[in-house]
Amino acid sequence: MSLESLRGQVAIAGVGHAGLGEAHGYTEMEVLAQAALRAVADAGLTMRDIDGLATCSSSATMWSMPVAEYLGIRPRYIEATMLGGSSFVSHLLPSVMALMSGQCNAVLVCYGSTQKTAVFGRKEGVKARTLLDPQPFEHPYSPLQPVTSYALAAARHMHQYGTTREQLAEVAVAARAWARLNPEAAMRDPLSIEDVLASRPVSDPLTVRDCCLVTDGGGAYVMVRADRARQLKQPPVYVLGSATAVWNRQISSMEDLTVTAAAESGKRALAMAGVGVGDVDVAEVYDAFTINTLLFLEDLGFCRKGEGGAFVQGGGIAPGGRLPVNTNGGGLSCVHPGMYGIFLVIEAVRQLRAQAGDRQVRGADIALVHGNGGTLSSQSTAILGGPATR
Repeated sequence: MSLESLRGQVAIAGVGHAGLGEAHGYTEMEVLAQAALRAVADAGLTMRDIDGLATCSSSATMWSMPVAEYLGIRPRYIEATMLGGSSFVSHLLPSVMALMSGQCNAVLVCYGSTQKTAVFGRKEGVKARTLLDPQPFEHPYSPLQPVTSYALAAARHMHQYGTTREQLAEVAVAARAWARLNPEAAMRDPLSIEDVLASRPVSDPLTVRDCCLVTDGGGAYVMVRADRARQLKQPPVYVLGSATAVWNRQISSMEDLTVTAAAESGKRALAMAGVGVGDVDVAEVYDAFTINTLLFLEDLGFCRKGEGGAFVQGGGIAPGGRLPVNTNGGGLSCVHPGMYGIFLVIEAVRQLRAQAGDRQVRGADIALVHGNGGTLSSQSTAILGGPATR
């Protein structure tokens, strides 16, 4: 079994989400279950068909066990690797292998978070992780994590390549333009470059509009073998390539603050898929902060290192631009419940099914999905293909 031989052998057959924005009165397990049931129903299956489970949470180390218990399933395959926000992109490849080996027949990938409305929310979680996940070269200085780390990367990119605050703001403005086409997005008010620059400073050079939302939300998708997917309810979206790379945990351990492990994961995912970035019709990349989008567009090969600012300038990634990026509004304007990666996959599937409504990218056949975890720590890239790419 080679990676290339796995290309297109597994498809995403169903997607679903729940509790986007604010899910008052619900726990993270409940919004996860709602999203899971919707994804399974979207595929035309029932929970009795699910015999594989991939899930994780930032609030529980053994999260997969209560999820299986709550959903009433007894999976033969469990993937619980926790890599932060990239986890639900990284879960793709091991799930492909489990399906193709016959270990299971239908994998549910799912996530839920109520970080905005829960009593034990984001602020408490960040404080707890300083004890549970110590970072000895950073925590003693009490940085405002994670924004301080991303601000450091942004400042270095500006210093090294001449990237401007206006170019960073272009990322937020483009995301908002896409969100305005998405009725499910949390923030849909008009946003200009001037608005971004004039918004509340958070960590120099980033303002609040350079930073992702803090929301609730659950997401899920279902994977089956390609031959079965073609018999199910929805048009199949094939997993063409997938790769994950980790070069560091703490941002202070990065060799170069402007180069992430996406440079590795992207190359490997594209090679497995047998395509190049020129074949990509839509890109869904993890935009926890505006600098993320610039770094990932460069590292994934859409432009050369240092040219990300020029690439997004003038609406380059907005509706009508050279490359549709984060077409649901991204983590900056649509939803960001702590770990955003699963929503990248959901949006890519919708685009490749031609089910994205007013934000639909015409003729989208190939989507690149890229997840990020920690502070530019884990990077996971996937190439997904529509029904005609098998």
